[in-house]
Amino acid sequence: MCRLVGIVASEITEFGLVLKEAPRSLARLSREHPDGWGVAAHGGPDSIPPPSERSPHDGIWRVHKGTNPAGECDRFLEIASRSAGTVLIAHVRQKTVGPTSIANTHPFVQSGWVFAHNGTLVDHASLRAQTSSARLAQVRGDTDSEVLFAYLLTRLDEAGLARVGASASARAEATRVIALAAEELRARKAGAFNFLLSDGASCFVHRFGRSLFLLERSPHDPPRARDAGAPGAPPGPWTPRRHAVLVASERLTEEPWRELPEGSLLRIDRGPTPTILWADTPERAAS
Repeated sequence: MCRLVGIVASEITEFGLVLKEAPRSLARLSREHPDGWGVAAHGGPDSIPPPSERSPHDGIWRVHKGTNPAGECDRFLEIASRSAGTVLIAHVRQKTVGPTSIANTHPFVQSGWVFAHNGTLVDHASLRAQTSSARLAQVRGDTDSEVLFAYLLTRLDEAGLARVGASASARAEATRVIALAAEELRARKAGAFNFLLSDGASCFVHRFGRSLFLLERSPHDPPRARDAGAPGAPPGPWTPRRHAVLVASERLTEEPWRELPEGSLLRIDRGPTPTILWADTPERAAS
């Protein structure tokens, strides 16, 4: 068992609330999931600039990891206080496969992709057999999770989608490839595998075998959902353009989180407004 959080936002957003301040933040959840933490942020600076200087822009992933329980780690708490961006993938680990180590700590990063997993695969040896030697060579740790990441990247490589970016046709094809790979794993009863997979432009979200919830926050939300105390919200007023989609293993607040259906795959496209697209009908946004 692990816990993960993902955020896709239309503007640079501070992540401290979901990481350390919310009632069910990753720092608090690390009491039960103490075997390491990781934070990957895309877009925006490492330090939060004054509001007058904030503007959405593309950027590289900034990844930080540690092996201590997040809530007891000064480094995690310091990073959580200043982490900001347009996309967040964060994780606290309760180990099942592989010892506690930096190499086994999520999120994993390869070729501009970031990946975090919650669950246990019962036969990751078969995944290795279907994963390219090039991707296996990039595996640094001992987890089934990193092998699953390499396997999904292999499937994308085979489709010529090592890079997807902003191309609508490439994102639609990547959705089809990942959906097919996930469907095959579910049919083989390969185990539990919730995951977040993002290249900074889109975030693919899959649920199977573990709980997973989704929350949309938009400029049209009632004032109570726009308070600075809500997870993912920056301090100060909710701007007319700000829109965010949050995904988490647990409901982090009293807001109207939706439990994702078992076996579902969706894609969240980042900009200019985060849009949710389901794998069964990629052109249809979630209602």
